[in-house]
Amino acid sequence: MPDPAVPPTPPVPLASLLAREDLALRRIAGPSDADIVIHWAHTSEMADPYPYLLGGELLLTAGVHIPEAAGSGTYFDDYVSRIVAAGGAALGFGLAPVHDTVPRALVAACDAHGLPLLEVPPQTTFSGVARAVWQLMAQARLAELRRVTDAQQSLAAAASRPDPVPSVLRQLAQRVGGRAVLYGPEGAEIASAGRTAGTGAGEALAELAQVVRPSGAGTPTSATDNKSGTHLAAYALGAGQGFVLGVAAPRRDPGDHTIASVAAVLLSLLTGEHQSGTGAARSSALVRLLLGAPPADVAPLLGSGRWLVVHARPDAQAPDPVAASALGAALGSPLVDLAQNVVRVLVPADREPAAQPGWTLGVSAAAAPSAWPSADTQAARALARARATRTALVRHGEHAGLADLVPAREAEAHARMLLAPVADPPALAETLRTWLSLHGSWDRTAVALSVHRNTVRQRIARCAALLDTDLDDPDVRMELWFALRQG
Repeated sequence: MPDPAVPPTPPVPLASLLAREDLALRRIAGPSDADIVIHWAHTSEMADPYPYLLGGELLLTAGVHIPEAAGSGTYFDDYVSRIVAAGGAALGFGLAPVHDTVPRALVAACDAHGLPLLEVPPQTTFSGVARAVWQLMAQARLAELRRVTDAQQSLAAAASRPDPVPSVLRQLAQRVGGRAVLYGPEGAEIASAGRTAGTGAGEALAELAQVVRPSGAGTPTSATDNKSGTHLAAYALGAGQGFVLGVAAPRRDPGDHTIASVAAVLLSLLTGEHQSGTGAARSSALVRLLLGAPPADVAPLLGSGRWLVVHARPDAQAPDPVAASALGAALGSPLVDLAQNVVRVLVPADREPAAQPGWTLGVSAAAAPSAWPSADTQAARALARARATRTALVRHGEHAGLADLVPAREAEAHARMLLAPVADPPALAETLRTWLSLHGSWDRTAVALSVHRNTVRQRIARCAALLDTDLDDPDVRMELWFALRQG
C-alpha cells in the first residue's frame, strides 16, 4: 500500500502573483493562461541560466548579463530558448538600475517561445518578489493541508457507517471531484461513486487497475495515467487480495494522492481477509467445532476466557457482509456473523463495547463458553429493548437481585410450571416477556418484535386467558417476570 504521506507544497498560480498590488508586476509578453504556475523564484544574471534551473521557476534578472549589441543578433532568442528548455515557468525583468525599459528583442523572444515575461518596477525588489512567492506557497500549503485533513476525517467517518465501502467511495469521489471505483479480484466493478469520467476514461481506468493487480514479484502497488484530459490512478488494496481502487478526476491537485491513499488504506481494511496467526487459530477453532468439540474446549484458541455477545442492527438499510466486518473491527473482534438482518459479534469481555454511529446494539452479560447460548439470547433481548426504546446500546443487567436468593433448580421448576400454558407457541412467552420488560407498552413491544400492535394485543390477551390471571395486577406481573427470566 502507498503510504499516505504529507502532500507536497502546491505551486502558486502566476495570476495570484500578478494580483499582488504591492508588487505591481505587469505581464508584457508570453501566454496569459490561468493554469500557469510557479514552484519557486530564482535570481540569476548568468547569460546561460540553464545549468542552475530545476524547472518551474520564476527567473528574475536585471539584465546585467546582456551585451550592448544583443538586440541585433540572436542573443535574446538563445537566452529565452535555454530558459524554456530548462523548464522555467516565467521570466521577471527588473527595471533600473541597468535598463530603463525591457528590451524589445526580449519581449519578441518571449512571445515566440511562449514564456511569460513580467516587468518588475524599480520600487519592487527581487527579494520582495521571492518573499511574496513563498507567502503564497505557504498559504496554498496550509489550505491543502486543511483540505487533506478534512478529507481524512470524512473518509474515516464514512468507513464507520453501516455501508462503509459505498460511503468511502462517495466521499473520495466528492473530495477529488471525479469518480471512484472498487474492482474485485476478477476485475469486475464491485462498487462506484461520482461523476462519469470522460470518453474512454472508464475503460482506461479498468485497464490501469490490471497493472497493479497482484501477478507476481515486481507488480507496482499504484499507477497513474491520463486519458482525454482525465487523470487516472489505481491503487492495489492490501497484500495480494486482488482488490483495486481506481480514481478518475478532471484534475489532480497535490493532495489528491494523499486523500486517495487514505481511502485505499480504509478500503483495504474493509475488504481484507485476516491472514495472521489469529486467523489461523479461528479457523482451527471452527474446524474443531464442526468435528464435534465442545465450545469450552475450543474457546482457548480464541484467546479469552469470558465473552460478550453483541447483537446489532443498522438504523437504515439492511447490513451487508462488508458493513458487518467493519462493525466487528470497530468493536475489536473479527468473530462476526450476519443472518436475518442481524449482525452478531463475539467480543472478549475485557473489550467493553461502545455505541456505534448508525447502529443499534444489544450486549449480553459476560459469559463463559458453556453459557454462550444464554448470552446470545440475552443480547437478542437487549437489542429488542434498544430498538423499542430508540437507545443506541442496551446492556443486559448483570447485577444481583432477589432472584439470586432462590436456588436455580427450584426457580426453573417453578417457571416451567407457571409458564406451561403459554409455552406453545414460543411467540406467546416471548411477547409476554417483551411486553412486561417495556412496562406494558403496545407500540414499543410491536417495534421490538417487528409485528403490528394489534398482534401484540391479541397475544397478550391470549396469554391472560391461558394463564387465567389479571395481567394488570403488579404482583402477577412480578411473578411472571421472575419466571420468564429463568428461561
